[in-house]
Order: sequence, then structure tokens, then C-alpha cells
Amino acid sequence: MKALDELTFDNRFARLGDAFSTHVLPEPIAAPRLVVASPAAMALLDLDPAVAETPVFAELFGGHKLWAEAEPRAMVYSGHQFGSYNPQLGDGRGLLLGEVYNEAGEHWDLHLKGAGQTPYSRMGDGRAVLRSSIREFLASEALHALNIPTTRALCVIGSDTPVWREKQERAAMVLRLAPSHVRFGHFEFFYYTKRPEQQKELGDHVLAMHFPHCLEQPEPYLAMFREIVERNAELIAKWQAYGFCHGVMNTDNMSILGITFDFGPFAFLDDFDAHFICNHSDDQGRYSFSNQVPIGQWNLSALAQALTPFISVEALRETLGLYLPLFQAHYLDLMRRRLGLTTAEDDDQKLLEHLLQLMQNSGVDYSLFFRRLGDESPELAIARLRDDFVDIKGFDTWGELYTARVAREGEVDQQQRRKRMHAVNPLYILRNYLAQKAIDAAESGDYAEVRRLHAVLSNPFEEQPGMESYAERPPEWGKHLEISCSS
Repeated sequence: MKALDELTFDNRFARLGDAFSTHVLPEPIAAPRLVVASPAAMALLDLDPAVAETPVFAELFGGHKLWAEAEPRAMVYSGHQFGSYNPQLGDGRGLLLGEVYNEAGEHWDLHLKGAGQTPYSRMGDGRAVLRSSIREFLASEALHALNIPTTRALCVIGSDTPVWREKQERAAMVLRLAPSHVRFGHFEFFYYTKRPEQQKELGDHVLAMHFPHCLEQPEPYLAMFREIVERNAELIAKWQAYGFCHGVMNTDNMSILGITFDFGPFAFLDDFDAHFICNHSDDQGRYSFSNQVPIGQWNLSALAQALTPFISVEALRETLGLYLPLFQAHYLDLMRRRLGLTTAEDDDQKLLEHLLQLMQNSGVDYSLFFRRLGDESPELAIARLRDDFVDIKGFDTWGELYTARVAREGEVDQQQRRKRMHAVNPLYILRNYLAQKAIDAAESGDYAEVRRLHAVLSNPFEEQPGMESYAERPPEWGKHLEISCSS
């Protein structure tokens, strides 16, 4: 395990130069203090978890100190926001402090969010508030625990620095980790500003750093784009399978690595609702839960347009055509596992759609249904779950189809079935009301609930004694919290 001053930097993106990012120093926040840290994320940097409690930890990630080898840069990019192209966005409140490589040879970007104004802040103050920083931290680590590709979060540092949003709040910083912070919007920026040399330099950098195996292919850029399509199809399949709503799927929030990126007004489904909109600023429902699948394809098409200088339109179209079949294959595979099925049948899609429609009509809790389905034999589980449905006759019909489907798989040891289903059906998810309770306590200076919730969500599939309240259905007030992009 390393101390903080033993990190090894190799700032590969910074070496691309001023066309790609701008040197900016973090603006320190007043009285920095640790809110929460992730030992699992710290392990990615080979850091001893004990260093999180030291004063220098809060000073480093609160903008007061900087490693001599760090090169803080604000990245420039553009992107389509709610379908409209915005020509210049960039890191308006975050800085890429540098890239650290660990003993396993992995490179990790250290990205400090809430680090102050940059040339890309526009009218913003460059700050992040405590509530949004806690939400990003919890979501990053919770998604990772669910085996959903995501950026990671090392820590949240709180402060006494006041910031104004709808009301006065306190500034905070969150340290985000990712192998790369390159977004679809990076390629769009150089494409639309007609800078082919820099665009190729960016593409070559991404290929060499993140897709080196594609360099062995006859058309490296096409091979890279195909992998980006594949990764995003699998990512969004996992979002849909676990009921995760991103809320702001702009192209500047899409990672070239196919990882969940930039947490704003996200939410996990409580009651199943395919039309759920988690962002109260999304008046048209562009980024509703069910729309995430076509929006994923739309965003990949926007990236494809930016790659037309390097790949033929015909090849791009053909590769984009892989997205929906790949999504459907990944999604159905995940949902079969959530239903406890180990084989594939042609009518499985219909069986799943029938269930989801019944859940939609009855407002059934999405996560708890699948968890309880694995608690007992199919017949007993169906008998217990039927009271959750308004259309009991309809659910009984589905239950008969489901138990017959399970029976066709042959003799099943119920203990093994329970273990297998519980390994993919979480008992604990990051419900908005749980996050809000932790935020309310943190804003009063009590960080115990944030840390407790993080610990529970770090092990979502295993029942944890004394944590029963974290697995309950939310109260009515908890189902209707409005979350915005404001942070």
C-alpha cells in the first residue's frame, strides 16, 4: 500500500497540448474535510485506506495542495445537449489533475470535480455542491458493485465555502477516477471546428492508449468504433436490466469506453415505470427510462458523423446496425438470469414483456420483485407476490407460464437456484430517498449516514444484518423527489 506522496504520474493526455486542454489550477475550498471515501476506489491507486483520515488527504482533494508531478488541465469538447449541438462545452467545473498508474500497470485519470472556474465555465462559478457530490459518489460506487461499467469515486471533500443555486449551499469536491475522460463530444468538437489534424491526433491517442488491439486490424478506426458500439450496447442493457435512469444522455456525457459517465439527475426505478423521467428539466421526456435505448443509438450516430473523415459512411452504418441486436442479446441474457432461467427459449422475450406490463399497471417495486422471486420455489414465490398486483388474474396466468418455463429446465436444487438468483438480484439499491436522507444529515454536518449507505451499497447482493430498512419500499414522499441538473 502506498502513501499519498508515492503516487506515480504519467500525464499522457496533458502531453497532447493546448489544443486539447488548458492548464488551470484548482481553486481551494475553505476548511476542507472528509465526508466519505471509498476504500475500493483507493485500492485502484494502491492507496492505504487509512490515509483518507489524514489532513493532507482533504487538502489535496480540496484544492489546497498539489503533487509536483500533477498537471491540472481543463479539457475542451462540445456535444449535443437534448438533441441540439452546443459548439463549445469543456470542463467548466472539473480538472484532470493527471494520470496515475498503479502497480498492476493500469492508468487512472484523477479528475477533481468542483475545482473552480475554467475558460469553459461560461456563466458558472465552477463549483459543485455537497448534495450533487454525494450523489455522484454514491452512484459511482453503487453501480460498480452491481457490475455496471462506471467511473469510480475516490472521495467527497466538504467545506465552508458558500455557493448559490436555488438557495445558499456549501461547496464540495468529488475525486473521480476513470481510465479515460474522453467523451463523444471530444471528437465532435474537432470535427465541427474543422480541425482534421487535431482530430486525427486525438483519435490516434485514444487508439494507442485505450484500444491498442484495434491497431492490428486493417481499419483501426473502424475496429475502435465497432468496440465503442459494442460496449455502449452492453452498458445500456445493464442500465435497463437494473432499472437505472441516467437522466442526461447528452453526447458530452457519453464515454468512449462505454462506462456510465457524469451523474446528474439519475435515479433507480422504485415502482416499475417504462416511461419514468428522472430529470424534472426534461420536459419532453427525451431521456426517459425507455428512451435510453434509442438515445444510445442516436448518440452513437452523432459520434459516427464525427468519424466520417476516417471511416466510410457505409461501414459506419453497417456498424451502427449492430447496436440494437447486441443490446437485445445482452438485455435478454441479463433478464433471463434475473428470472432464474439458465437456458434460452424463443418465447422468453414475450414472457418478460408480459411481466413488465403487469408490473407497470400495478406499480410493483422493480428491484424487490426480482429479489423475492428467488427467495423460494417458483410456486411459493408466485403465491406470495400475487398480492402486489392489481390484475391478480393476469398475474396468475403469467405465474403459470413462468413456473412451467422453469419446470422445462429440469430438476433444480432450490438452494442453488436461490443463491444464483440472489447473486444477480440486489437487495439494496441507491433509492433517491435514501440518498436524500444521507444528504440532509451531511448538510447538517453528520456524515455517518453517507458512510453507512455507501457501505451497504458496496455489497448489494448479500443480506446485511441490521440493515433491513435499506431494503424496504420507499415511502410515498420518497417516490416523487425532483432531481435537476443543478449542482
